[in-house]
Amino acid sequence: MRTVEITEASLADYGRATDEETWVLTRKGKPVAAVVPIRPGMDPDTWALSHDAKIIEIINRSWTNYREKGGVPLDEVRRRLAGKRTVRRRSRRKPR
Repeated sequence: MRTVEITEASLADYGRATDEETWVLTRKGKPVAAVVPIRPGMDPDTWALSHDAKIIEIINRSWTNYREKGGVPLDEVRRRLAGKRTVRRRSRRKPR
C-alpha cells in the first residue's frame, strides 16, 4: 500500500500503480480516497458490489441467520420452485 498526498500525484501517476498496489490518497495527512486495482477479468460493477458496505452487511446477516437457524437444502428449493415455473414463449414473427 502506498500513501500519497493528493497535491503530490497526478491522475497519470495513479495509472502507473502495479496490479497489486493500492494507493491511499490523503489531504493534509488524512485519508480521503483509495485507488484500488481491479483484477483482470473483473468488471467494475462486480467490484463495486463486492466492496459495497450495505451488500456486505446483507451477506453477513444472511450467513449469521443460516448458522443460527439452518437453511433449506438445494433439492427442497428445487422442489418448491418446480411448480412455479413459467415458460415464456417466443412470439413468432413472420419474416419480412
